[in-house]
Amino acid sequence: MTDFFSHPAFMPDKAAFLGNPSRKAGAYPEPFKATLSHAGYVRAAGIITSWPGYAPTPLVSLATLAEQLGVASIHYKDEGDRFGLGSFKALGGAYAVFRLLARELGRRNDSFDEAALASGRLKEAAKQITVCCATDGNHGRSVAWGARTFGARATIFVHETVSEQRVDAIRRYGAEVVRTKGNYDDSVREADRAAAENGWFVVSDTSYPGYTDVPRDVMQGYAVMVAEALETCEAPPTHVFLQAGVGGLAAGVIAHLWEAYGADMPVMTVVEPIRAACLFESARSGKPTAVAGELDTVMAGMACGEPSVIAWPILEGGASAFMAIPDEAALATMQLLASGAAGATIVGGESGGAGLAGLIVAAGQPDWRQSIGLDRASRVLLIGSEGDTDPDLYARIVGRTGDAVRAGAQR
Repeated sequence: MTDFFSHPAFMPDKAAFLGNPSRKAGAYPEPFKATLSHAGYVRAAGIITSWPGYAPTPLVSLATLAEQLGVASIHYKDEGDRFGLGSFKALGGAYAVFRLLARELGRRNDSFDEAALASGRLKEAAKQITVCCATDGNHGRSVAWGARTFGARATIFVHETVSEQRVDAIRRYGAEVVRTKGNYDDSVREADRAAAENGWFVVSDTSYPGYTDVPRDVMQGYAVMVAEALETCEAPPTHVFLQAGVGGLAAGVIAHLWEAYGADMPVMTVVEPIRAACLFESARSGKPTAVAGELDTVMAGMACGEPSVIAWPILEGGASAFMAIPDEAALATMQLLASGAAGATIVGGESGGAGLAGLIVAAGQPDWRQSIGLDRASRVLLIGSEGDTDPDLYARIVGRTGDAVRAGAQR
């Protein structure tokens, strides 16, 4: 797969592009720091990097693809082995569980010791607390892992189309899994209802009116991988393509880079499935806008119909453009990464390579390139947000298992 601009999956006629008319120039706005900030990152990093098994994930050069797309460099932050959970979500959900337990145990006991919680010495006290969330798979796995690590109980809600392999992966961390009717947004509402009824604590990666504190912690945890990438890059990126569901990942990355670089922040392009493009529609309408229906996309981690209310202002102000891509582009990108033709062999999941898919589509359309200033001097950063978190589906799409691809990987 080398002629990307004529490959049917990457043709722009099946995608959509929108330059952001609400983009704010200049420094990171002070009001946004109440949601995400460098100070919040420092706190999150201090905790997350102390956990057993922490290690920075690799930043992989896709030099061959960069030459073919007419840019200076492409670097792909491969989150496929983060804490052994298979995705970047390990940073957010588990950190939010830790923060929630710290607040609640501190409220119950004046002599609470955060270090004791982090080391697992407060599991007896923590088991009196149940956390819950809705998930397409990866966030629920992170919440379940965090609950087990620190001693809490976990109940995870999944909607009708979440695969059994994703469910089994959550159960392996000791969580109870409840399957609900409807789509992801319906499962969010069911988790909220059950928590209110049972006295549980919701650890969601999306925010909605009246529920913002925990999602802020989730998003703040994501800044750890951005900082890792910046420490590894020889020069700061000029462009970043970010996949998005409710917008938490994209907002977390944008906020960190915006505060770090101010008016010189990279050009940020948000990429969604065309069948679940709530952020694209929000940008088009100028206000948070939900999309309804089954949200049927192979990019399961992005099958979200309602924007996060605390993520949206950061996206509206910080993104330069919004894109919506077809499933075919995501599938072709998985195959590209597995083939090694981009310059490295990578196991990237259905949602994990969506930012890369958006880059390939945009690079083949001259007016889209011009709109975001993509040229031969551009240094592109991508977040490869997941590996083969649904191994059977990955094997069907790629034609080989993730283990087989990794066995032959060359970086």
